[in-house]
Amino acid sequence: MADKGEDVKLGANKFPERQPIGTSAQSQDEGKDYKELPPAPLFEPGELLSWSFYRAGIAEFITTFLFLYITILMVMGVVKSNSKCATIEIQGIAWAFGRTIFAFVYNTFGISWEDHFC
Repeated sequence: MADKGEDVKLGANKFPERQPIGTSAQSQDEGKDYKELPPAPLFEPGELLSWSFYRAGIAEFITTFLFLYITILMVMGVVKSNSKCATIEIQGIAWAFGRTIFAFVYNTFGISWEDHFC
């Protein structure tokens, strides 16, 4: 029978480890080519004085209001109709929800997230 140590050399331990595995490997900064920034604060009082903060709030309010207005009226239209077969049914309501969310996110993403990505 072959030597037990020889099997280990041919298997997983054939190549020596260059970096430890696990949480201790995450604490070493020697191999990083970047510097991690400290976490940003949740709230900065200086934001209350900027116009972009209020513009983002207004855009979010209008978008949420229109989304609820459109979708609730659509559901009410289906419920109030005399013939359920003549309406758009549940699948149409789902498509309307998805389309309005897509349209509003597409139109307001630049306003709401302008300071975060620019």
